[in-house]
Amino acid sequence: MAESGIPDQESDTLSGHAGPFGTPVPIIDLLHKEIVKAIADPTISARLIELGFDPVGNTPAQFAVLIREEIEKWGKVIRAANMKVE
Repeated sequence: MAESGIPDQESDTLSGHAGPFGTPVPIIDLLHKEIVKAIADPTISARLIELGFDPVGNTPAQFAVLIREEIEKWGKVIRAANMKVE
C-alpha cells in the first residue's frame, strides 16, 4: 500500500485449510504433510508465487496462533471504528 501513496496501511490475505472440529489428529497430520509436500514442489510453488501467494506451509498449531492474532488485531480495528453488522 505504501507504493500507492498510503503509508502505514496494512492489508494481507490469509489462506489456509481447516476441517471440522474434532477431526482426528492423524488426519490433520496427514493433510498437513501432503500440503507441505505440494508447496515444496517447484512447479506448484512457482505458480502460487506467480498468483501472488507467499507459500508458507506452517504447522496447524502455528496457523491457529496466526488466526487468533489476526482476530485480536482486526477486532481492535473494528471496535475503534465502531463498525456494526448491517
